[in-house]
Amino acid sequence: MKKFLSCMLALSMMGLSSLVLPQSIRADDTSKWNDRIENAGMVMKEILNVPDDIPQNLIDKAECVIVYPSVLKAAFGVGASYGRGVMTCRGGENFKGPWGAPSMMALEGGSIGFQLGAQATDFVLLVMNDRGASSILSSKVKLGGDASAAAGPKGRDAEAATDVTLRAEVLTYSRARGLFAGISLEGSTVRPDNDGNEAVYGKKIEARDIVLKGAVAPPASAKMLLSELTKRSPHNVSR
Repeated sequence: MKKFLSCMLALSMMGLSSLVLPQSIRADDTSKWNDRIENAGMVMKEILNVPDDIPQNLIDKAECVIVYPSVLKAAFGVGASYGRGVMTCRGGENFKGPWGAPSMMALEGGSIGFQLGAQATDFVLLVMNDRGASSILSSKVKLGGDASAAAGPKGRDAEAATDVTLRAEVLTYSRARGLFAGISLEGSTVRPDNDGNEAVYGKKIEARDIVLKGAVAPPASAKMLLSELTKRSPHNVSR
């Protein structure tokens, strides 16, 4: 009888561990993604507070912003994802509303590996029109192919922006070793990260529903990101 009870107790403990362990893993995963959102907010805050940063007239016309914090070259060479970050857009019809809940995003491929060196690099992408935003939120988009892209001008250089820059759907910037500059990411791909969204929001949800339809409230980890963008550019002046 004692032996039977011991077996039953052992089986019960195994059953409990099978229930508890996945929840623990999910909690760790959620924490990891929320840390990434917080890091994106810190990157945005730092970049928007340097003297020679993104020109005001460009960020005021941007409909969405994508931030990839600390992309590492160490992840290259094996065909794996280069970076994970977040995308937030102005809400409401015609992107005229406040900055909304972020979708997790992935950055992959292209020529990034030749530009990063050994240092971690932060990337900021401005999405300048609704076509670019809709494409990126729907599927994998190749910059320079599916969506026109250009290295973003900065500071006073904005006055010398070329027609290519002005027509681009996505303007791209990087920061490495303290140096902030426009950078070409042509050939790289940007896509929603559905696993990341599920971890952050606790359910399967499409990036379009998060960003364009306001289907979920922003997580607490997005407070700095949204606050900095709202402070710097509360209104869309592109329309």
